[in-house]
Amino acid sequence: MEIKDIIKKVKQIEIRTKKKSEATLMGQYHSAFKGQGMTFSEVRPYQYGDEIRRIDWNKTARFREPFVKVMEEERELTMMLLVDISASMDYGTKTQLKREFVAEIAASLGFSAAGNNDKVGLILFADKVYKVIPPQKGRKHILAIISNILTADYVPTESKIDVALEYMMSVFKKKSMVFMFSDFQDDYQLKILKVASRKHQLLGMRIFDDKDSEIPDVGYSLFQDAETGRQIWANTSDKRWRYNFAEKQKLKVKSLEEDFENSSATFMNINTGDDYSKFLYQYFRKR
Repeated sequence: MEIKDIIKKVKQIEIRTKKKSEATLMGQYHSAFKGQGMTFSEVRPYQYGDEIRRIDWNKTARFREPFVKVMEEERELTMMLLVDISASMDYGTKTQLKREFVAEIAASLGFSAAGNNDKVGLILFADKVYKVIPPQKGRKHILAIISNILTADYVPTESKIDVALEYMMSVFKKKSMVFMFSDFQDDYQLKILKVASRKHQLLGMRIFDDKDSEIPDVGYSLFQDAETGRQIWANTSDKRWRYNFAEKQKLKVKSLEEDFENSSATFMNINTGDDYSKFLYQYFRKR
């Protein structure tokens, strides 16, 4: 895309997603992620009903009347977006490519976080980590993240989820909300997934296109793996072949769901034609 097209696309995504985040997501987001703890705010005179343990005994002794400490929630959180930029994510048979769909979801999450004064960071990965944007606040920062997701070079290689998670854990020590976007075509170590979900609040989002799961009857066709380049001929007119292909994809998704559940993490399976805001709204409500 040319620069003017990128700017136009980013602006369109901002308009669409800000409406969604403000209308349906922001309130649930704030309720779901309440912060990391409490911090001291001020001291005020004791009022009937205040907790005894909040009494500031030093000031109470000095002024000979009870004072209590007022605590405030430490609201600021960090959100990390981990985005798979292997070539299979640069694909789509509907109105959007997977990368464009991911950019929209990331924008909705980012604007919800920005509305709560939280930081948002980005890691672009495939077989290795290709780019890191450290967590920051603000609208301009979210727009830069959207632009980077849209304009990244989507590389023809297998994605290594382990590498992305290990990098994040080594660099970002503070407990964060982690949203991982991938089509999860490749294998990973369950051990790494479990460790990451213990250290962070992890949500895996499998972004898929209809044709990832079901192949139409188009006769003999040559298929090429976008990540490995491997090619095969297949007779798509063979009902058994199409059935086996679809069943294999279903088993893959079921295995992913079980792995994330066993790791105390959350998993979502989202079609590029789905209303993702409903999925996120339900996720936030369950937190």
